[in-house]
Amino acid sequence: MSKRQFPFATNKSNCGFHYWARDALFLGYLLQISPDPHVPADEEKTAFITPHGLYCYRVMPFGLKNAGATYQRLMTKIFKHLIGHKVEVYIDDIVVKSKTGDEHVLHLQEVFHLLRKYGMKLNPSKCSFSVSAGKFLGFMVNQRGIEVSPDQVKEVIETPPPRTKKELQRLTGKLVALGRFIARFTDELRPFFLAIRKAGTSGWMDNCQNAFENIKHCLM
Repeated sequence: MSKRQFPFATNKSNCGFHYWARDALFLGYLLQISPDPHVPADEEKTAFITPHGLYCYRVMPFGLKNAGATYQRLMTKIFKHLIGHKVEVYIDDIVVKSKTGDEHVLHLQEVFHLLRKYGMKLNPSKCSFSVSAGKFLGFMVNQRGIEVSPDQVKEVIETPPPRTKKELQRLTGKLVALGRFIARFTDELRPFFLAIRKAGTSGWMDNCQNAFENIKHCLM
């Protein structure tokens, strides 16, 4: 099966709003129709074997190669006229953003109307309404802009020096994701990339540890 590409949401257009609502769809993957309802052959690509015979999914299950892109395409189509100025959607996460309380109520009504129209349900335990800030794509977003979340900072602060190449790569990946919050990010992370080239932790030297401490200080 070839990889299908589709653009996902970012946090760039989420700044400057005063009221937020974050909605999470309940079993969103299982609510959508199979990869392409007009091509039944797509269902055969989800086939699995059981003691009672060969079966395939009629809906989109978790784990399919193109599940994320297909889901995002569907959500973008549903909320097309709201995305960018009232709503942002990332797979099964929906953020409703407004500048005033009255606007927020109207925007929520539009979103609920579309959810009802397409038979989609929210998970109440993962929803929050009319808040001044919220977490989206792992970052805290509010009227001031995008900020690193306390959970992300805590995770980095509590991370011990890597013992294997895999741990070093994992740590480097986390820090790259936080690059916008780290002063002189490229210079600070250069020792990490050099250490990875030198076959992992054998290249973890004092300059790596010093850079790591500087990065922690930037995030605190």
